[in-house]
Amino acid sequence: MKQELRLVKIDSNYCDYLRKYDSKVPYNFDRKRNRPFVGVLFEVNGCKYFAPLASPKTKYLKMHNSIDFFKLKNGELGAINFNNMIPVTLNNVIMLELLEDNKTKEERIYIKMLKEQLYFDCK
Repeated sequence: MKQELRLVKIDSNYCDYLRKYDSKVPYNFDRKRNRPFVGVLFEVNGCKYFAPLASPKTKYLKMHNSIDFFKLKNGELGAINFNNMIPVTLNNVIMLELLEDNKTKEERIYIKMLKEQLYFDCK
């Protein structure tokens, strides 16, 4: 069975709910703008999980892959933080559309990075 990799974001209300029980669940925003909590969706033993993607940072170039951290293209495209994964249901997941129409230059740059992360070949 062929599976398609999709980038998703998580409903803010669900993150707020989880934060009542785990203070480490990230917020969907920062002081400057509302940023999506974007990551990969996967399933283990019938349970769905969301692991957030991290934008590229210089420190990732020196870090090593581990059980809870996976660099994309040696850190150049960011990383997947499995240590911050959360359980989800499809009701909490919002499929992310990577359309560039009517976007600012900053948004188009961000969408380009997300596309590179999505199509990264880890072989």
